[in-house]
Amino acid sequence: MAEARAQARYVRVTPQKARRVVDLIRGRQTVDAGAVLAFAPQAAAETVGKVLASAVANARVKADRDSEPFDEQEMVVAEAYVDEGPSLKRFRPRAQGRAGRILKRTSHITVVVAPRAPRGTAARTTSSRKV
Repeated sequence: MAEARAQARYVRVTPQKARRVVDLIRGRQTVDAGAVLAFAPQAAAETVGKVLASAVANARVKADRDSEPFDEQEMVVAEAYVDEGPSLKRFRPRAQGRAGRILKRTSHITVVVAPRAPRGTAARTTSSRKV
């Protein structure tokens, strides 16, 4: 199984609030991540859940295309990040005839799922320190 990604662009939620939700699922199994998002109280959790479901569906399509077995239990959230999209500029009236600028921020939410690495093949960390 290869990794698969999904992206939601121009989502009307601030990147700071979306990152709080994305941090909850990074590194988790996709089944567990879906359960966490289903019960998360943040409004961005619904959108992140849809992106996660889309990434899993993309992985299933890739596996079917390549005639490989697919097991959702073996998939983990390899990467999950939120980039800042364009901001909508709006103005509110303020005191003494002034105008206050309001930035309605948007986000680009990306989720990458990949099969879990076997336990025996964990990546080694090399130290640059001489012994």
